[in-house]
Amino acid sequence: MRSLPERHFPAPSQVTSAAIFQVRDGALQVLAWRRAKQPEAGRWALPGGYLSPDEDLEHSIRRHLATKVDLREVAHMEQLGTWSDPTRHPGAWEVMTAYMGIVASDLDPTLPADTSWHPVEEHPRMAFDHDDIVLTARERLRAKLSYTNIGFALSPPTFTISELRDIYRAALGHPVSATNLQRVLVRRGELMPTGERRPSGAGGGRPAAEFRFRERELEGTDPFAVLRPPRHRSASGNIEKG
Repeated sequence: MRSLPERHFPAPSQVTSAAIFQVRDGALQVLAWRRAKQPEAGRWALPGGYLSPDEDLEHSIRRHLATKVDLREVAHMEQLGTWSDPTRHPGAWEVMTAYMGIVASDLDPTLPADTSWHPVEEHPRMAFDHDDIVLTARERLRAKLSYTNIGFALSPPTFTISELRDIYRAALGHPVSATNLQRVLVRRGELMPTGERRPSGAGGGRPAAEFRFRERELEGTDPFAVLRPPRHRSASGNIEKG
């Protein structure tokens, strides 16, 4: 068999980046750092960087999170997709593999001065195509809240149902009924009571039961489920989406 001639093709640089989410101050927020160098100097960007020859993609992004923004406490990380438009970075040919990461709501990582959290719904315009990555990651998270147990990554180890409802509400971007959320997650076997109760607040009332997620690793629970916004009746009596 005749061997084909060896051909050499130019190769793009391989880079990784991550949209890291956390529920903070009642809102879903994304981590970003302000670029100090051109191109896009002064613009906010997602943390990330170049892939080293001795590492795979996930090791690369975890290394960049640890060294560039001092973030190591990521409860869940998954590959989001590849951004390969040859013009996505001016002056360089780069293929970006993006990740979605989640930090639990009870943590408050110490960040460098050039790094901060931004509400996803009001985040500043970002460098390159990072806005698209943030929105893609947000939609991935919202979808997975319906059919997986990914809420474990957003939540502290233990919580009341009202606290979990507030976390889901912030991540989904619409109201969530605590009663319905408890019924759905308990029916699927995602939640388990700890046997503990929180003391009553200043307003009195019954002590609230504490729960935890049965597993703190991602698993599918209901492949056809969708957590939709509630519906309400308009002044005319018609049912509308809330």
